Amino acid sequence: MAPRLGTRVAWAVSGWGVSLLMAFPILWMALAAFKTETEAIATPPLLLFTPTLDNFSAVLERADYLHFFMNSIAISGGSTLLGIGLPAAYALAFFPGPRSKDILVWMLSTKMMPSVGVLVPMYLMFKSAGLLDTRIGLIGLYMLINLPIIVWMLFTFFREVPKEILEAARIDGARPLQQFWRLLLPLTAPGIASTALLSIILAWNEAFWSINLSASQATPLTAFIASFSSPEGLFWAKLSAASLLAIGPILVFGWFSQRQLVRGLTFGAVK
Repeated sequence: MAPRLGTRVAWAVSGWGVSLLMAFPILWMALAAFKTETEAIATPPLLLFTPTLDNFSAVLERADYLHFFMNSIAISGGSTLLGIGLPAAYALAFFPGPRSKDILVWMLSTKMMPSVGVLVPMYLMFKSAGLLDTRIGLIGLYMLINLPIIVWMLFTFFREVPKEILEAARIDGARPLQQFWRLLLPLTAPGIASTALLSIILAWNEAFWSINLSASQATPLTAFIASFSSPEGLFWAKLSAASLLAIGPILVFGWFSQRQLVRGLTFGAVK
């Protein structure tokens, strides 16, 4: 029993250590948000200080936070609804062709190119189409950016569903659309939910394209953070406060949906 207890304690300590290491940047940013500018850049770093809300007041006075927040919700939610990829994943999983694997690899290969490599053509395309600084433009772009990952995840979840279930429904007279809505979607609901959550998080955190393709009307919270840097330098305390305001909603959203996310990501792991 002792070796087992020691092993369990070691694994628990290791898990907590890794978790704290991963969360350390967020914790440090949260501390800096409640410091003055002088305290935020102090050497050595101050762990004991008098918290202040002046940074949050300055951030909210300088920028319309609600405007950026609503843009982030519209863009992340809209791109997720448009790019759920259910039909493509369904066709690739249950009606594979000789090139299905090649299509999946090709879709994933589009994620390997650095975004900056296609910035100029994308900017010119957006400009000629009148989509610069528009929600519609960013929704469409984010949908295309996340679509390969979405299709791959849904394809994996669909492959976990035994084909015999759909074949039995087909024998009973169910049409493909009825099989999809009444059998496949309920069976893979956890996987679909986790895929949608991941798409929302990826779209919420996308910064490169929002900074380069928006100016004022469609700027999400990632551009809101970048606005607190200046040629004279970085205002670390105010930048931390802006970052905390930007990631706060998605952190709360992830906290309340973590059970569904874990359930979806482990879907089909144990049979």
